[in-house]
Order: sequence, then C-alpha cells, then structure tokens
Amino acid sequence: MGVLAGKTALVTGGSRGIGRGIAERLGREGARVAVHYGSNETAAKETVAAIEEAGGEAFALGQELGVPGDAAALWESFDAAVGGEGGLDILVNNAGIAASKPFATLDEEEYDRVFAVNTRAPFFLAQLGAGRLRDGGRIINISTGLTKTALMPDLIAYSMSKAALDVFTRDLSKVLGPRRITVNAVAPGIIDTDINADWLRGDEQAWAGAAAMSALGGVGTPAEIADVVAFLASEDARWVTGHWIDATGGSLS
Repeated sequence: MGVLAGKTALVTGGSRGIGRGIAERLGREGARVAVHYGSNETAAKETVAAIEEAGGEAFALGQELGVPGDAAALWESFDAAVGGEGGLDILVNNAGIAASKPFATLDEEEYDRVFAVNTRAPFFLAQLGAGRLRDGGRIINISTGLTKTALMPDLIAYSMSKAALDVFTRDLSKVLGPRRITVNAVAPGIIDTDINADWLRGDEQAWAGAAAMSALGGVGTPAEIADVVAFLASEDARWVTGHWIDATGGSLS
C-alpha cells in the first residue's frame, strides 16, 4: 500500500515527459491517476499501461487545452470516467507549451496561445475543480526556473506565463487554505525529455552546457521532478503551502 492509496489524481499533460514521470510516480504510490493528454492518445494509453503494469490504476482523458470551454469539458470527461466514485484529491497542472519565436518576432496569436495553455487553463481547472477536490487535497503547479532568471530571454512569453502561475499558486493557497488544501509550485530546470531531444540529446556540447548549469553537474530527469511532486502530494507535506520549490538541480545558485 503506497502513501497515496485511496487517492485520485489528475495530471494534465500526463502522457509524456515530466507529466508521464509524475503520473507513473503517483500511480506507484497507490493513487488512481487520470492521465490527461491534448492530442497524443497513443502516448497516454502507453502511460496508463505502464501504471497498470506496475500494479496501479489509471485511465486516459483527452482534451485540448487553451481553447474556450477546455476546463469544463475536461472535468465533464473526468466525472464520466469516475462515475459514482467521484471526487479528487490531487490536481497536477503540468501541461504547458513554449513559444517558438523570440521577442522580436513573436506574434499575438502565439503569445495568446502560450498564456491560454500555461496560465488560463490551470486557473479554470482549479476553479472548476475546487468543488470536486476533497478537503485536505493538493494542487501542484509545474512552473519553471526561468521565472527567477533571464537565462533564456528568447522564452520570454513562456517565462511570463509561468510567472503568472507562480502568483496564482501563492494567492490560491490563501483561498483554499481554510479547507486544508495545499497549493504549491515545482520549478524544474532543463530536463531530459523528448521535447528537448532535438537540441539536447543529439549535441554533446549542448548536453555539457546544460549539465554545467546545475550545481549537481547533470541534466535533470522526469523522475527527479516526479519525486518532488509525490512529496507535495503526500501527508508529509501537509504544512507546506504557497511555496515555490526550486527543482532545477541548483541551476539558480
């Protein structure tokens, strides 16, 4: 029996990368995990299968984020999936996108899209999910170390959207605190995921440069972020809320 046995979790963007690492970790701790995906159903089903093979329970939920009505539609699918056993204990707002263009060429459409996925969707998922979230529950927002440094200024819109998520985390902790619901943010640094594969894995210099940023001398893995999330989801973190946790491996030191 894991420390999250009997709990139900929803992980947005849970089919790949950091999200998959989180979903699998919560599953190993005994939580029933709703694995959300935006478009890659195959990857979501693979994540569900991995959780089940490890002895856990999971199901996939598909819903594009960043579009009108996204949060309501996702919760409707969640309610249908859990049926009479409704209710939620852990919400992990992990899904996010980065702008592909720097400041000088970023257009309004892409800017709005970044904020719609990274900031607006978590806001309304939490707002509409609060009634489903049981007292003593957890909301964990995945931020970035880039909200504290100008190390990658070409990702300015992405960093701005996550900075807004940090403020949301802080203020929401006060709103939901009376119900003993904790709200925290976890900020990864450079993580070895398929999203970073093109520039990171195929270039020895890029890998060495990324590793050199960390005080620990390495590139982070999804499992290392998932372990932090699992702690925040557990009873051991019941007195931690409104906090921004640096999980960059000391890259901000």
